[in-house]
Amino acid sequence: MRLTKKKIDGFKYEGKPLEKGFSRDVRWDDEISGFGCRVYPSEVTGKNRKSFIISYRSNGRKRLLTIGAYGVFTLEQARSKARSHLGKVEDGHDPLEAKKIETQEHTFRELSVAYMERHAKIHKKTWRTDENRLKRYIIPAFGSLRVKAIRRNDVAVLHHKIGKKTPYEANRNIKLLSIIFNCAKEWGYLEETAINPANGIKPFKEEERDRYVTQEELPNLAKAIDREENIYVRACLWLYLLAGVRKSELLQAKWNDVSIDHQELRLPDTKSGKPRYVPLSGQAIIILQSLPRFEDNPYVLPGKKKGCHLVNIDKPWRRIREVAGIKDVRLHDLRRTVGSWLGQSGSSLHLIGKVLGHSDLKTTAIYSRFAQDHVKEALENHGKRLMGIAGKEPVAEIVNMPAKRRGKKKKART
Repeated sequence: MRLTKKKIDGFKYEGKPLEKGFSRDVRWDDEISGFGCRVYPSEVTGKNRKSFIISYRSNGRKRLLTIGAYGVFTLEQARSKARSHLGKVEDGHDPLEAKKIETQEHTFRELSVAYMERHAKIHKKTWRTDENRLKRYIIPAFGSLRVKAIRRNDVAVLHHKIGKKTPYEANRNIKLLSIIFNCAKEWGYLEETAINPANGIKPFKEEERDRYVTQEELPNLAKAIDREENIYVRACLWLYLLAGVRKSELLQAKWNDVSIDHQELRLPDTKSGKPRYVPLSGQAIIILQSLPRFEDNPYVLPGKKKGCHLVNIDKPWRRIREVAGIKDVRLHDLRRTVGSWLGQSGSSLHLIGKVLGHSDLKTTAIYSRFAQDHVKEALENHGKRLMGIAGKEPVAEIVNMPAKRRGKKKKART
């Protein structure tokens, strides 16, 4: 029987009730094999509900897929859908299985959990930073969305929203999202050929921060640090200024990693993932020797909780820098102070990088301007020596000569 609108409208339920509800009837189309209209009786309204379906076999298993409700789809629209689905069956695909997978797609919140457990906590020392960014910015925006539903414009909107207040943070969130979506393709949350929606977004312009404690600011800072009541906070800040280690590296340092005899600190868990040995100056050793030790706490800088290291360093630092009159100096700027002062004393970029534990010399490039000052000084001394040996008078003062005007000479009138 070829299905027509008239026949479907007149399609009455002819089945018999079963023990646990009502049965259902199907009218199959002669034009497209496997395409039909199924009627569901309603014991509540007394009206029949009809839907278009297709029946086919996939890998020897009989399958029944609902195309859509009659009334929502016209007969011709349903036939077009049926031809498309049955064509996929001929190519070896199972439309019903694809539909099930689509309805079971993971949300971004589920992907973020997988990312933290399968990637961040295993491969990144800074995984807590990723976790904080996900909780604060990304999950509130995308958590309930399916991974496949997130588009580049969605990411761009989030980037713009964060960037209104903190451009740097906005750029870091985009980089994090790019990594997460790459993992999604690797783990099957996205097709391998899918476009990463976090790629291609223009980052906000960032200015390299070169703030450090100057020689004029240091006396006031020293007084403010020494007024701090907590001896471990005082020691922590002085060691930042003397050794140039990262915040977490110093806070997590244990006495087993300190060698007073060799005057060095072993950092077993660095940002690069490799252990590093930091030489300690005599001043740093004196500070370490003055610190009380506890048998039940292995950390150099113990915290209030038993067996834990010092964690609340940001709050006292804000108080100290306000007293010192350097409110714009961040805690990380103390580490930058070490590199800046080394650069001013004539140390090479390679040496500064070794001191600060930089794996890439590009990271140390921020201190290159200090090295240029010494290059200029060296060439100045070289010039004086060279001209002196040549018997030339030394240049007493550089005078800016006025530039000559260029132009065609006017011919004299005859």
